[in-house]
Amino acid sequence: MNKVAVNRLKKRADFLRAARGIRRVEGAITLETCPTPEAETGPDTLRVGFTASKKIGNAVVRNRAKRRLRAAASQLLPLLGRSGHDYVLVARGTTVARPFPALLSDITTALKTAHRKLDAKAGDV
Repeated sequence: MNKVAVNRLKKRADFLRAARGIRRVEGAITLETCPTPEAETGPDTLRVGFTASKKIGNAVVRNRAKRRLRAAASQLLPLLGRSGHDYVLVARGTTVARPFPALLSDITTALKTAHRKLDAKAGDV
């Protein structure tokens, strides 16, 4: 697999578009993914965003959860992510307490399952 460049999602509309796409809940994370719009697509790039709601805890806990998600995504998405796709990693209540190898495993499983769904959806069209 080719390594791809990873850009950040920052606009609310991008997060909402991903939420309407394919969603996978796996262990301590929720992964939302969709194809990147044509106007935003770059060669060999994917986009990723991170979010943690107030249900997770106070600001310290939410920031820690997002830092852990960023660290895991920086290891996995350049290798497993697909260019031309947007990914949003949503923290869940157990994200902060989950051991890091288990968090990596959750993201890997969610990515593989989401890619299978995307492939099946593309085959239907």
